[in-house]
This record gives sequence, C-alpha cells and structure tokens, in this order.
Amino acid sequence: MKDFITIGKIVKQVGLRGRLKAVSYLASGDTITRQQSVFIGHDASSAVSHRITGITAKGKTILLSLEGIENAEASAGLKGRYLFLPRDVFDPLEEDEYFWEDIIGLEVVNEEGEKLGVITSIIATGSNDVYVCEGPGGETLLPAIEGFIKKIDIRGGIVIASPPREL
Repeated sequence: MKDFITIGKIVKQVGLRGRLKAVSYLASGDTITRQQSVFIGHDASSAVSHRITGITAKGKTILLSLEGIENAEASAGLKGRYLFLPRDVFDPLEEDEYFWEDIIGLEVVNEEGEKLGVITSIIATGSNDVYVCEGPGGETLLPAIEGFIKKIDIRGGIVIASPPREL
C-alpha cells in the first residue's frame, strides 16, 4: 500500500497573491478542509509539504493559499502538480471501497485466469468509475460495476473481470 493518496491536481493560479485552483479527486471536500498541510509534487515520491493558510473546497474545486507561496510567480510554478495527503488522515474505507492508488497497477484476468493486462488509469464518469486496462490486445475499458468486476484482491495484486463484449 502506498503512503500517500492523490487528492487533486493544480490547474492554475488565481489572482496576484499566490492562490491556487485545483481539480479535486475527493468525493467530499471535508477531508482537505480539516488539514493544516498538503503535499505537492509531480508524484508522491517528490511531494513536498506545504502549510495551508487558507482553503475552500466546493464540488470538484479546491482553492488554497499556502505559506511561502504569496505571489503569482510562485504559484504559477506549481501548475500541473498533484496534491497528496497521507493515507492515515482518511476515514477507514468500507469493505468494497478502494483508493485509486490501490487499483492502478493491478493485473487484470478474466474468470478463466487469462491475463488481460494492467489497470493504468481510472476515469470518473459520474455514475461509476471506468478502469483503463492496457494489455496485449490494446486498451480495454472496464466499467467498475458488479457485472464486469467480479473481484478485487489488493493484497494479491489482481482484478478478476468480465470484459465487455465487442459489438
């Protein structure tokens, strides 16, 4: 299990005082608004802690001000970087809930055990997530719903899926 959870991506600086706008990956803004700091980086291994001096989370938007990032030039340099929080700040997940970080990288097999590929990314569609599986046959989109995803075994590193049939 990874130590950090990606919670959003900085898309631009707002105003002249270094405020940042990020797209939120969180279901609710409650988790981020309770934090005193956030980690920012191109990936979790390069992320650096920043103290939060002001934050607003509404829908899929996070607006935040950070200590030491107090002008447009400083904040513009953070555009395109990701926001991370330590895994331990999140409430425990329900039995069939997973963080995206835990799903990406899992091997996908069908019910007969045939390897289909690896989950490389996840698309949030609003109604359900879609797992992007890259394999020898190319890209397969797997709706993350009961009819297609039969089992997720994080510890075993595998997803058992019934891929959609081609038309």
